[in-house]
Amino acid sequence: MRAGRALIAACLLLLPTLAGALDFTFPAPATVTNRRDEALGSYQLPVGAWKDGQMKTLPVEGPLTRIAWRLQTTTETTLQILSPLRAQLIGQGFAVLYECSTQACGGYDFRYGMVLLPEPDMHVDLGDFRYLAAERPGAKGPEYVALMVSRSSGAGYVQLTQIGRDPVLAAAGPQPPQPEASDATRAGTTTPDTAGSLGAALVANGAVTLDGLRFKSGAGGLAPGDYPSLSALADWLKADPKREVTLVGHTDDSGGLAANIALSRERARSVMDQLVQRYGVDKSQLSAEGVGYLSPRATNLTDAGRRMNRRVEAVLTSTP
Repeated sequence: MRAGRALIAACLLLLPTLAGALDFTFPAPATVTNRRDEALGSYQLPVGAWKDGQMKTLPVEGPLTRIAWRLQTTTETTLQILSPLRAQLIGQGFAVLYECSTQACGGYDFRYGMVLLPEPDMHVDLGDFRYLAAERPGAKGPEYVALMVSRSSGAGYVQLTQIGRDPVLAAAGPQPPQPEASDATRAGTTTPDTAGSLGAALVANGAVTLDGLRFKSGAGGLAPGDYPSLSALADWLKADPKREVTLVGHTDDSGGLAANIALSRERARSVMDQLVQRYGVDKSQLSAEGVGYLSPRATNLTDAGRRMNRRVEAVLTSTP
């Protein structure tokens, strides 16, 4: 059985080379967690920060591949992960179009303006991520890549989005004619992305996880610090006093149910207090509950799964 799992893991690591996608040498042992391919797709490549409710993007088309890796590291920073990958891209003929980190990118809104593979395959800490977009010319047309790099307390995460002319696919038959790009398209367009906002996610899904929150192990108090997800939620709530949410705390399955429900409720109330005292939200727009380990979003059999399950969610309880 172990030999079979090892063979599967080896095949996953070879996938980028076999399918024509880029291959990287990572600064720590890396495992492919997810991969999605489209024979021909379109993509709004971010080439600027989220600002004033919109993000500068470059519309591109071609074979599209998304791959996420999990790095076994507790020491490398996001810059230490990104830096060698950037060097490898440049060494392979790519030119950097845009690069940013966390708040310079636009924080919460930039992250949710990105199309990323789902948790837990690709995890993004809203307080610590880096992004890079690059372009490489080719005989069949330009090729583009986007890298998102983040980390958790026990691992690093990288997603590569690659858009361009795959020689294997291009040789399979004639491509449909593409309209000539306008000068504005070549230079990059600025388009609003309402689906990238926390409010839009709340309306569309009914709930959002407030990423990046930090609690001490077994404690209910929110650690001091800046929390982009709380700032975004506060801005959305203050824009309309009729909006209301319930903050729902969740834990992993360590310990008894009653103790975990109490802990999860305490954490939700701590978040509510922060929203009121620091971010100026009207308390009447908020309530706090806890459900302990009764609503997991990942397995509790692994450390990564337990980290995913320890969270606070905002649940929409009014008509926006």
